[in-house]
Amino acid sequence: MNYYFNKDVDYSFDTAIEKVSDALGKEGFGILTQIDVKETLKKKLDVDFYRYQILGACNPAFAYKALQTEDKIGTMLPCNIIVQEKGEGKVEVSAVDPLASMQAIENPDLKVIAEEVRDKLKLVIDRL
Repeated sequence: MNYYFNKDVDYSFDTAIEKVSDALGKEGFGILTQIDVKETLKKKLDVDFYRYQILGACNPAFAYKALQTEDKIGTMLPCNIIVQEKGEGKVEVSAVDPLASMQAIENPDLKVIAEEVRDKLKLVIDRL
């Protein structure tokens, strides 16, 4: 089982971030965190890296259901989406597959929630 799904997009890096944010909002997600990996690696290690952003997305209704079902599930939240430059004019967007990431948790109720979140994140990626 793949642990993510992805799509190459014909947008600039910054436009891809905007489009992903908008698409997430339409599916009830907000962005809780935004990590600029390039900037962080430059600052902490003084190394050059390509443009790579990690967006921590959360759908409050699903997060609430998941937390009621499994109190340690917060260790796996929020759902991460990455936007990365793969070369001149090439941008890839990838999202975690929550069903794959939660496979180790033996809780059938949580599996149902993960499937619903997966479907929404897949829609986000597909619609880009």
